[in-house]
Amino acid sequence: MSITAERKAEVIKTNATKAGDTGSPEVQVAILSERINNLTEHFKSHVKDNHSRRGLLKLVSTRRSLLDYIKRKDEARYKALLEKHNIRR
Repeated sequence: MSITAERKAEVIKTNATKAGDTGSPEVQVAILSERINNLTEHFKSHVKDNHSRRGLLKLVSTRRSLLDYIKRKDEARYKALLEKHNIRR
């Protein structure tokens, strides 16, 4: 359900805007998207896991807030993120 340290480091490396970047909104959205994708796969085999479903909804809400922030600051970055991570809007 959660991502491994190696996978998280890889996601950070591919989405960082500069060297040592771990906290930019783009990186945060990428990590959240990875966790959301893992949880959606989990729910395909564990349909009744409502406790984890609550966590999934919280992750989606957090990602949505970050995307709204990016959209307010820079529309081009927002559209690039949606395209890169296949996020529906």
